[in-house]
Amino acid sequence: MIRRYGSPPRRGQRYTTRPGAYAVLVRGRSVLVTFQAEPEPEMQLPGGGIDPGESPIAALHREVWEETGWTITHPRWLTTYRRFVYMPEYDMHAEKLCHIFFARPALRLSDPAEPMHTALWLAPDEAMDAIQTPGDRAALGAVLRRVQLTG
Repeated sequence: MIRRYGSPPRRGQRYTTRPGAYAVLVRGRSVLVTFQAEPEPEMQLPGGGIDPGESPIAALHREVWEETGWTITHPRWLTTYRRFVYMPEYDMHAEKLCHIFFARPALRLSDPAEPMHTALWLAPDEAMDAIQTPGDRAALGAVLRRVQLTG
């Protein structure tokens, strides 16, 4: 059974399944997150939707670059959870299947390619306080309890 975070589905509401791939990215003593200004301001783990025909790993690489400008290496699956949300940018009620990976940031290629995103390096405690999605926060916490922060 896949764990659910957030509100339960509303009775009678139809939801579109929306798989996504997201990354916990640790480098030295910092965590790379993305601030999305619209449609609602939110601090997030970098990542997003998996396009039809795209693998979760390919989507992870693409989405992390789009939202942070960074490439990643050695992605490892951590967990999958689901949440039921309304996505105003798509005018869609979605059951998001969030595949969370641990990866290492490798190389900064550019500023974020996706509009309204800003890449931020935060101290672990700041990242835990800033990440707004409970499932993402739980995944980040699990990684921070296991990895050795250096530098």
